[in-house]
Amino acid sequence: MPADAPAAKRKISEKSDKPKDTKYVIQRLWKYVYQYKLLLSMAIILTIVSNLLSLVGPMLSGYAIDAIQPGKGFVIFKTVFHYAVLMIIFYILSSILSYVLAVLMIHISQKIVRQMREDVFVKLVDLPVGFFDVNQAGDIISRISYDIDTINTSLSTDVVQICASLITVIGSFIMMIIISPQLVLVMLVTIPLSIFYTRYMSKKVRPLFRKRSAKLGELNGFTEEMVSGQKTIKAYAAEDTIMERFDQVNKEAVEAYYSAEYYGSMVGPSVNFINNLSLSLITVFGAILYLFGRMTLGNISSFVLYSRKFSGPINEAANIISELQSAAAAAERVFKLIDEQPEALDREQAKELSEVSGDVVMKEVSFGYLPEKEIIKKLNLHANPGSLTAIVGPTGAGKTTIINLLMRFYDVWQGGIFVDHNDTRDYTRKSLRKSFAMVLQDTWLFQGTIFDNIAYGKENATKEEVIAAAKMAGIHSFIKRLPEGYETIVNEDGINISKGQKQLLTIARAMLLDAKMLILDEATSNVDTRTEIKIQQAMRKLMEDKTCFVIAHRLSTIQGADNILVVDQGNVVEQGNHQELMKKEGFYYRLYQSQFE
Repeated sequence: MPADAPAAKRKISEKSDKPKDTKYVIQRLWKYVYQYKLLLSMAIILTIVSNLLSLVGPMLSGYAIDAIQPGKGFVIFKTVFHYAVLMIIFYILSSILSYVLAVLMIHISQKIVRQMREDVFVKLVDLPVGFFDVNQAGDIISRISYDIDTINTSLSTDVVQICASLITVIGSFIMMIIISPQLVLVMLVTIPLSIFYTRYMSKKVRPLFRKRSAKLGELNGFTEEMVSGQKTIKAYAAEDTIMERFDQVNKEAVEAYYSAEYYGSMVGPSVNFINNLSLSLITVFGAILYLFGRMTLGNISSFVLYSRKFSGPINEAANIISELQSAAAAAERVFKLIDEQPEALDREQAKELSEVSGDVVMKEVSFGYLPEKEIIKKLNLHANPGSLTAIVGPTGAGKTTIINLLMRFYDVWQGGIFVDHNDTRDYTRKSLRKSFAMVLQDTWLFQGTIFDNIAYGKENATKEEVIAAAKMAGIHSFIKRLPEGYETIVNEDGINISKGQKQLLTIARAMLLDAKMLILDEATSNVDTRTEIKIQQAMRKLMEDKTCFVIAHRLSTIQGADNILVVDQGNVVEQGNHQELMKKEGFYYRLYQSQFE
């Protein structure tokens, strides 16, 4: 058994309350942001200029107040109006630049989010089948939609706000030093208190937001499963049970959300209180300095305004810390998905499988989905070109697993599978899989026309080819009765047609492919007996000169098979055609009799 055997069966929804690697998340995000360095540079310049212009206002306000002469009983209105007009001009320019900056950041964030979603989707395409066997579709969708939207919001608003706050804090601090170094010393009492409190709460809140994202992913996954299974739920009258399970999942999501928001929302008011305490101290000591003639009223006014500008961004940063923590947790979940190990690369010397004859051999094959549970044990099989091999056995015997191995959805632990006398691992996966036409037990149709769904696997298929395939599958007459015929739109997942008709469409899709090997996994499980007979007759024509593998619980459908492989608990217990196996009166005989008694 290979060391990485369990790698195919892994979850990304594992949760931990340990603080995430913030440095790692920032580095990964920076790689996306750096792609738009020119736009980012422009945004930085706009941020600096916009905030510097707004910082001029308090200084001009102080000059205007100093034009008031309370002791002399008059006001120099010309000076007041002069500085007031300058303030208006600076604030208007600052507002315009802030607007341009906001639009630019939305543009940058959308580009980043588009690239991120593309990277996630490309990764999903590259992931092995085993990954989707153990991860909820809803949780994966949550990462593509909710988590990336959270990152988008943070990039377009929070990042700009943090940068603007940094410039404002530094600029305000410099101006306060220029106006009165003594009053700055008063602020040094409260600044460290704000910083230490914010850092403490940041460490406390970070894992809470990580847990919140994970719980919302679980809720989405559960909801997606329940919505898609509504018919089954109603058929079994299981609404009450499902509601109880939903209440539990929903309760956990709400509690995780509440805890994160509760502690996150505490930061802002607490820091605001500390800043207001600082303002009170400034007012008292400013009045004392004014009495001693060390400051003018304009200086005090400017200092107070700068102190508000200084403390305001710190307060805002504390208020948006919950959003930043949420974005960081969301980014980590997204990057964790992007960092998943893709399907193993083809061997260096792997070649294309072309001109297939269809000779298939399985030699001493052993395999299991989990390292401690071996399902297939030393399986041997030889399918001659153009032959029909049927695989039968009880549920869980390993029938579908054999198909997964033939298609290299999973690689064998021991032994080998050979197509045309070459190990399948020596072929590229793409060329190997294109050599098979496949109809799965679970049908899949996408939203589009009937024509598009049948022609899905064959590029540039003609209308005549599609109609011929539909006729062979026995679905043509049904399609002609539809309002738009072959141009009729299939609803999401084909819910506007019956299960059997969906199965027939997927069979027609497989018939259209020019493949030398055919796999039918319970392909006739959803059709009636009469339709089943028609399909069998059509398939006999389709199967000419093709190596075919059929999995069926209905033994009546495979009586004409060249070779029947009887599988039980991963072992081939019997092998031969229908007549031979019936004469043995062994395992196959008992299976057959149990269906027709």
